[in-house]
Amino acid sequence: MERLSIFSLLNILINIFCIIFLWRILLNIKFEVIFKKDKQSQVYLLVLILAIILGHQLASFFISYLNWSEMLGGFF
Repeated sequence: MERLSIFSLLNILINIFCIIFLWRILLNIKFEVIFKKDKQSQVYLLVLILAIILGHQLASFFISYLNWSEMLGGFF
């Protein structure tokens, strides 16, 4: 049970880290070109949604890789 708790906490931390990581990357992209002037709130909302979606996908990859690595441990 303790192992499951640690793994769940690790999943949450990986998800949060990946979302923050992609948020920082996406802030450097000039999305203002797509929108009209005075629509800064829409740009931040777009960046936030993209960061959540892409961050979750990246975290899912790392979590899957972690699971696969753990399963291979029983193989050898």
